[in-house]
Amino acid sequence: MPLNDERPSSTSSSEDQTSDGESSSECRESMATASDLESLRDSFNSDISSKHCTPSSSPPETLTLDEVMEAGRDLFNLKLSHDIVMNREFQPHPNLKAKNSIWNAVKENVQKAFWDTLQAELNDDPPEYKHAIKLLEEIREILLSFLNPGANRMRTQIMEVLDMDLINQQADNNAVDICGLASYVVTTMGKLCSPERDGDIKKLQELNTENIVTLFREILHVLDLMRADMVNFAIRSIRPVLQVIGAEYEREKFQNVLDKTPNALNITTSWIQAAIEELLSVRKPAELSNNPEKILQGLPGPSQIFNTAFLRLLTWDFSKSSVPETWVVDETQLEEIQRQLKQAVAVNTVLLIVFSTIGDRIQGLSVLSDRLKRMITVLLNGMHKPSVFFPLLSFKFKAEQKNVYFILFSIFRNFNLKETLEGTSVQICCELNKSLRERDFPALTPEQQATLTGQICSIGQKDNPVRTLVEDRVHQYFMGLLSDPRPEVKLQEAPAGLAAIQPELGVIGKAFITLVNYNRAVYAPFYMEIMKKLLFFSDPPATSLPQEPAQGSIPHD
Repeated sequence: MPLNDERPSSTSSSEDQTSDGESSSECRESMATASDLESLRDSFNSDISSKHCTPSSSPPETLTLDEVMEAGRDLFNLKLSHDIVMNREFQPHPNLKAKNSIWNAVKENVQKAFWDTLQAELNDDPPEYKHAIKLLEEIREILLSFLNPGANRMRTQIMEVLDMDLINQQADNNAVDICGLASYVVTTMGKLCSPERDGDIKKLQELNTENIVTLFREILHVLDLMRADMVNFAIRSIRPVLQVIGAEYEREKFQNVLDKTPNALNITTSWIQAAIEELLSVRKPAELSNNPEKILQGLPGPSQIFNTAFLRLLTWDFSKSSVPETWVVDETQLEEIQRQLKQAVAVNTVLLIVFSTIGDRIQGLSVLSDRLKRMITVLLNGMHKPSVFFPLLSFKFKAEQKNVYFILFSIFRNFNLKETLEGTSVQICCELNKSLRERDFPALTPEQQATLTGQICSIGQKDNPVRTLVEDRVHQYFMGLLSDPRPEVKLQEAPAGLAAIQPELGVIGKAFITLVNYNRAVYAPFYMEIMKKLLFFSDPPATSLPQEPAQGSIPHD
């Protein structure tokens, strides 16, 4: 994927900024002196001085079909490059068939019709070779695509043996050796395939050549596998290069899309604006004065805005709003990170309730804590995957616990959060009583069990204090990761009260920071342009400040 040394021009963007700056000069003068404002603006410029691409966003008013198609190709190339760099296991798989897919059903019917027609033609007397010749021509092109540029001898041989003009002449005289041509194709495939396909080639050679239709179907199947092998080899070869230039390449492709597509950064702008407003909302009342110097000092810096915006992604409601355009290629990963984080928060919340309610009798029992954690994780996760966990639960239950199994079956079948938490409480009480009996402690009284069940069931309520506490500390943990230039050490640490899920937080945090760092490397110039326009070339931020600081905001540096 060669890159052009020329970079997109930022002339139009500069002109827009100049005109906007002139129109709001009076507002800026009321905020601070020109020199102070320029100094703060330099803090934004310094962060992008090392970038090779300055974003411009002056798209045409109308788009032609060719421009739309080109923008689509740029997005596809951007997504492909991103997947190759970020996912070491990424590789395309041939012939993936989705169950109950209309497209797959149509495809299978069309293919069946083709093979039936080919069989009927070859069974005619004399045989008809129209479809067979088209198939051979397609196979020839596939074989030629496997050759390296310097393989002239093999290319010449394939062209001579699979000479379509000669084969057509032979067909007119009923002298085509279809079986011989198929054998040559299989032999050539054996010379071009990777070692892992040797077994497939051997099976082709063992097929009965009298059933020519079956042979051709298997030939095309193995050719598909060989094409996938070639693509995967190319991906492995290009990955080291993309790891070096991937950020620049993706930035360039996104700039191409931005040049052609109107409003390509609307959601991203709103996302960053929300982060700025959140930071401004927690200012101290003393800072909400008309003093230009204090207003200037109160403006958030680039790092604060970055970290606050990235942290908001952990609580993003994917069902109600699209992710920022710069995060579209990572939306699936973000959803999975958020799901894992919610699961960890729920497990930690239940464990905190259990140990704070029962008290000294189970304190320090790491074996019990681990067993409860595994059990709670399975029970809560089973809300979304009942068919996976029923066998596990059934296998673990003893005869006297069968009633618990049927309760849980009913809970998971109906996907009711309240009933699921009640069922989880029942199982936790059973496990606690078992552990207490083993240590010669009295079992939980009905009142204690009722109290424990009530507290566990309450975590599904809005603003539950225990869950809110856990969420706040999780946010602090992730803000610490985002704020630290070397978060490797912090990944192994956890705030007080989160020790039970520290391993999970470390895994989730590493995945999140990896996404954030790469996203920032690619899109930082675009983010900086948006921040500068929001802070310096629009209405002064001070005019929208609240009279009192907001409560319950996410911590920030």
